Formats: sequence, structure tokens, C-alpha cells
Amino acid sequence: MQSSRRFEIRPAEPDDLMMIASVLVRTWRATFRGIIADDYLDAMTVEEQAIRHARRMRFPGTLMMAAADMDEDRVVGFANYGKARGMPPAFDRELYELYLLPEFHRAGLGSALVRAVAAHCQETGGDSLFAWVLKDNPNRAFYERLGARAVAQGRVSVGRASLDQLAYRWDDLRALSGDASA
Repeated sequence: MQSSRRFEIRPAEPDDLMMIASVLVRTWRATFRGIIADDYLDAMTVEEQAIRHARRMRFPGTLMMAAADMDEDRVVGFANYGKARGMPPAFDRELYELYLLPEFHRAGLGSALVRAVAAHCQETGGDSLFAWVLKDNPNRAFYERLGARAVAQGRVSVGRASLDQLAYRWDDLRALSGDASA
């Protein structure tokens, strides 16, 4: 990836859905091969993910952000969040997904997406944010580098497998969002 490329973090639009779905499928196949069963990963389709994300985009209280490569006019990553699902009340908002094409890792786009989510979370009255992350996810340290701490353990079913996961929580959304007054 060339460092002179121009990127934008912006709210996702319906026209982005096929690219968002493609990012998810490519990222899962690259990141979770050997963790999630090959037959599950190989059966994932961009079309099914686009339908799933179209529903999520319309759900009240959910925000989906896109990382767009302005030079190629395409989405290379995305994040979405909303109200916490199934956690104690102390867990206010949940980062449901954060995916970035592997060739764009370490370019600052993942951090920018999380900062944008944290800023929006603050603007809408949220005071904390957490994300479930597969325990065997090789990118798990990313959350730690952004100041999240593991606060809970759980299991998630993916296909026929039950996998360990960790809940990472950010308590200081001002610091996470880069708010200068923090």
C-alpha cells in the first residue's frame, strides 16, 4: 500500500454494502483460517453478508462507519456499533464488528474507525464501549494497544464450533476518541 493514498472515515451508505460484505468475507478467510472451520469460511458469500449488513444498517441505534480509499473509490474496512447485546448493564455500547482488508493493516485505519465509533458513542450519550474478540484472533493485541482491557470471557457458536472469546472494554471514550479535552 502506498503511503500517499487518501482515505476517509465516514458513515457507511447503502451503496457501500457489497464492498462492506466483501471486506468481511475476505477478512474472515484471511484471519480466521485455522481457527474457524474451512467449510464454514468457504461457504460464506458476499451476497449473504450484504443482506445481513443491510438489515443491520437499518436497525435503530446502530452506526456503521466505512474506511474508504479515495484514490480507488472503494471501501477497505468498516466498523459498526450499537447498544450492548446480552451483557450486564455496565456494558453500555458494543462494537459489533471491525474489519479491515489485510493489505491495509497497520495504516492507522483500524484505529481511526474505532476513534470515530467512540466519538459517535460519546455524542449519543454512551460512556463505555466493548467488543467481543475471539481469543485466538491473531489481531487481538490491537484492542489492547488502543487501551481496552479484557473484562469478561464467553463462548460463541460459529458453524458447528463453540469458540472462546474475550470482551474488551474501553472506559474512557474521550481518550479513545482523541478528544483534546480529555
